[in-house]
Amino acid sequence: MIRKLRILLLFATVSVFTACDEDGGINFFTLDQDIAFGKQMDSVILANPSEYSILSEAQYQASYEHIIRIRNAVLASDDLKYKDRFPWQVRIIHNDEVLNAFAAPGGYLYFYTGLIKYLDNEAQLAGVMAHEIAHADKRHSTETMTKMYGFSTLLQIVLGQNPSALEQILSELALGATNLKFSRNHEYEADEFAVRYLYDTTYDPKGVAGFFEKLMDEGQRPKIPEFLSTHPDPGNRVEAINNVWISLGSKQGEAYSDRYMQFKNTLP
Repeated sequence: MIRKLRILLLFATVSVFTACDEDGGINFFTLDQDIAFGKQMDSVILANPSEYSILSEAQYQASYEHIIRIRNAVLASDDLKYKDRFPWQVRIIHNDEVLNAFAAPGGYLYFYTGLIKYLDNEAQLAGVMAHEIAHADKRHSTETMTKMYGFSTLLQIVLGQNPSALEQILSELALGATNLKFSRNHEYEADEFAVRYLYDTTYDPKGVAGFFEKLMDEGQRPKIPEFLSTHPDPGNRVEAINNVWISLGSKQGEAYSDRYMQFKNTLP
């Protein structure tokens, strides 16, 4: 009888913390836990300047004014579910050798200076940002972690009982490690909604494909980010992005190349 009661209590606990999200995926976290987990990860990043050299917003005010303007333009889209729920904190990581950006759960966004300097115009960066915002808004990180780590590990993290697991997950997210990769469906969904977000702005919606087009135009270069090896082929993604753009009506937009050069000139 006691054993049966324990099993029922365990089942009830799992039912409370593990549920289907609005898109049908299984997600351990509630929205508030997404935000709390993202905040924890942000604290770990800020506490590790040797690996994550965050530019000071006070010292690089002009840089942040540019990137916050881009963020606000993307967040104005009506296609976001949680634009008024998540904090959408944006930070710039000073590392010119890394072509990457990532989003922690709850809308915490990070962009490496290497990626910002690599891109040619503001529409391209808006496309990358819209893609990362889509990952957060669709809750892909916590859905992926639910599948990977399971109930007990994630519960310990939420309760603050397993800081080493949190640091491991953080590192995998930040460095694009293959152990914590989004599914192909997640990547295609993030691309699709990135186009939809930009469609509601003055940016060229095809800027979402700009990063991949630039990589393909330049061929295999040493600085190509490792995370691309775990993602759908860039050529296939460009084709899928173009198909979404056509389905929405093939709207043209602005690239803002001159303004983007001003942004890059504010960076160290």
